[in-house]
Amino acid sequence: MRVFFITHPEVAVRPDVPVPQWALSPAGRARLEHLLAQPWVPALTSVVSSAERKAVETAESLAARAAAPRTVDEALHENDRSGTGYLPPAEFEAVADQFFARPRESIRGWERAVDAQRRIVAAAERAVSRATGDLAIVSHGGVGTLLLCHLLGVPIDRRHDQPGQGSYFRFDADSRRVVHGWRRLDGPTATS
Repeated sequence: MRVFFITHPEVAVRPDVPVPQWALSPAGRARLEHLLAQPWVPALTSVVSSAERKAVETAESLAARAAAPRTVDEALHENDRSGTGYLPPAEFEAVADQFFARPRESIRGWERAVDAQRRIVAAAERAVSRATGDLAIVSHGGVGTLLLCHLLGVPIDRRHDQPGQGSYFRFDADSRRVVHGWRRLDGPTATS
């Protein structure tokens, strides 16, 4: 059984709207079409996503294309950043660097990376245990990086971060072995 961990593509950033309610941007919707064209999408038997709007929008499109059931797992949310809310891009990147570099500390009130990792690993395990065939988990880049580090058996490190919103990696459900690392949705078509 193949498991694809997918991050939502680009979002419409609205500082006046809580981050979990941000929707996909026109560019994100265009890049979503690349995901839907992947040759492995029709083989999906289930799609599970975060409850955040951008992940739900991605999962709904994916489930519709695959004719697969879609469920939501609240624990698949991005790392809790409510301590700061929206941050301008440069400030966000600096705080995210600290989040990954000091995983046992709460950086400016953010959820600790070790806690977010424990949560995302448990959510992925739940999704895999319920799946009966190929599975897509639609979530977010920060927690995806934490899951990937866990699966690779390496310490939390931002060097393993997604190359940008709208990326995915694949792992084997039985062995939990990473088959390939991050790939962009609009990168080369992956058959495995």
